[in-house]
Amino acid sequence: MVAKHLQVREHVLALIDRMPPDTLLPQERELAEQCEVSRATVRQALQSLIEDGRIYSVRGRGTFVSQRRISKGLTLTSFSDDMRARDLEPGSRLLAAKQSPAGDDLARHLEIRAGDPVYHVERLRLADGFPMCVETIRLPATPFPRLLDHDLAGSLYQLLASRYRTTVATAEQHICARALDRRNADLLGVPPRSPALQVRRRGIDSRGRVVEYGESLYRADRYDFELTIHR
Repeated sequence: MVAKHLQVREHVLALIDRMPPDTLLPQERELAEQCEVSRATVRQALQSLIEDGRIYSVRGRGTFVSQRRISKGLTLTSFSDDMRARDLEPGSRLLAAKQSPAGDDLARHLEIRAGDPVYHVERLRLADGFPMCVETIRLPATPFPRLLDHDLAGSLYQLLASRYRTTVATAEQHICARALDRRNADLLGVPPRSPALQVRRRGIDSRGRVVEYGESLYRADRYDFELTIHR
């Protein structure tokens, strides 16, 4: 026999599938009556769904349907391609775009000389209009003249390929957890100190040149990474 809290869990999952994000779920008492179980059993089922990120609780208001969570494999794809593969509409809001000389640390990452010109592009990445990621990308300016004159709201990889015949072929990534500062939390629509996934990436083109060094901050409640390990 299936445990009662698992039956309630399946019942709530069926409700969630028919409800848009941020919709209020029925109260515990109502769910208990629908499933003919105790409120303690309902609480156990709801807690498991909260831990899985399917729903979230707001004190004094109730329990709500979570935004859709996005899982990304560790493959070299752009944010735009990732979203389209999940039937989500990618978008961007340009926060900053400028050119400045590279400092010693950035020059080392990009394998250029300190003082060489570098583009800095900061964007808020969206999925179906919802903020997902704050992205900061640095590119050496010399291989990409007048890059900042182009539309930077779409896929940067597509822009590099179409305008500059440059394809990012491999990447080195470093992923860690961090807490969001107030500015990035406000951009992502979450409270300060909320958890985030920080991804630092160095992109290398098909000729072996380092063409980007970027940092992305993903909402940890909306995004995760999947890794398949072979023995």
